[in-house]
Amino acid sequence: MARQTGKRTLFFCQNCGQESPRWMGFCSGCGDRSPLVEAPSARASSPAKSWMASPAVAPKELALVAAEEGDRLSLGYGELDRVLGGGLAPGSLTLFAGEPGVGKSTLLLQAAGMVAEGGAKTLYVSGEESEQQIKLRADRLGLSGRGVFLLSETGVEEIVRHLEEERPRLVIIDSIQTLTTGESASGPGSVAQVRECGLRIMRWAKERGAPVVMTGHVTKDGAVAGPRALEHMVDASLYLEGESLGAYRALRSVKNRFGSTNEVALFQMGGRGLEEVLDPSQALLGERLEGAAGSAVAPVLEGSRPMLVEIQALTSPSMLPAPRRTANGVDFNRMIMVAAVLSRRARLRLAGEDIIVNAVGGLRISEPAADLALALALASSFRNQPVKSGLAAIGEVGLSGELRSAPQTDRRLSEAARLGFSACVLPAASQGRTSPVKGLRLLYAPTVGQALRLSLERGAKAEAGDGEEPRRLS
Repeated sequence: MARQTGKRTLFFCQNCGQESPRWMGFCSGCGDRSPLVEAPSARASSPAKSWMASPAVAPKELALVAAEEGDRLSLGYGELDRVLGGGLAPGSLTLFAGEPGVGKSTLLLQAAGMVAEGGAKTLYVSGEESEQQIKLRADRLGLSGRGVFLLSETGVEEIVRHLEEERPRLVIIDSIQTLTTGESASGPGSVAQVRECGLRIMRWAKERGAPVVMTGHVTKDGAVAGPRALEHMVDASLYLEGESLGAYRALRSVKNRFGSTNEVALFQMGGRGLEEVLDPSQALLGERLEGAAGSAVAPVLEGSRPMLVEIQALTSPSMLPAPRRTANGVDFNRMIMVAAVLSRRARLRLAGEDIIVNAVGGLRISEPAADLALALALASSFRNQPVKSGLAAIGEVGLSGELRSAPQTDRRLSEAARLGFSACVLPAASQGRTSPVKGLRLLYAPTVGQALRLSLERGAKAEAGDGEEPRRLS
């Protein structure tokens, strides 16, 4: 029998965090093809000496547990509080992720300033920037900094010691990948370090009842860097999306133990930092060009809020053996499906066309209710015929070319009427299920081909200079 040593080496998957006693070139748990990473296991600490030690407790019947919910902490932004389910819950751990330069640190520093102005002590822990750098950003944002305490530290043991001394009302850590603990000999950002540091911060937050917000790096695929155990550990995961050079940022909740996971807030980057957009539909359609071919409007639902989003499409005869397909803000596979249905059921010859689709404003649309608007935009560009003025489209497109109804149609129609739209194309199955909306004419179509006939301008000519006549639908 081999003698066991007090310290053994484990191998971790960088994607899911699964441990293995030996090295492998892939992960047997999640199937990731990246080689396992070697890291020494954390040294066992004595529970009696650990600050995290808690007294033994006996099991308690669920019916006898008191359902008490403390007052939530508002971050000063109504939209941000709505995404969180009404603010930060006491003792909650929130992961705030996003691509570099999207505005994570800016938004959290602004939130810290607003919380401090309300009289709540805030501790901002930065492992990436110095105190002078944070001060310069605060000056650009117009923040006084009163009530916001800075700590430039990466050692989690030292951070916890300061948390115990200061007892802040809100803790912001930027970022979790920079923290280290002496219990692991691996480098910052490794699987063992991220997991252990996140666990220690979580235990402190639960014991002291103070909410903690941690920023997280993302990989090139958009996932949070480090082990998946970190996302399972936190109470809420928020993603800040948008192009770094664009004006709009979308804050999306993908996990929330204290609220809905479908809420989305829209922010706009300006000279004074990020500002919340209270009317996203008006902002997204403010620069829309009326009468342009390849443009259609879809009323979509983002959580509890209906929004009008412009979907643009461009088709052009391809010079390549395999035509290109590009989708920005729209699911790529869904775009391929809608294009195939149009080719087969509506007889639009899209097989030899380059197709480019874009959701205006940097939003990402995932619900099937936007299928019909996508189909109208593709047909409008291919035929060089604009969609009728003041018309919106709601409906899911099936593989047989049939249109299927979308949930909460009445709320979508009310939002379209509020923005001044005069007509909306709906699936025939929705007839009798929707209430009439004042000023909005409802057009029903059983198939996508019939919807194209109701929606596209007839007899439109190609613009001067483009050298192309409208192509036939069949």
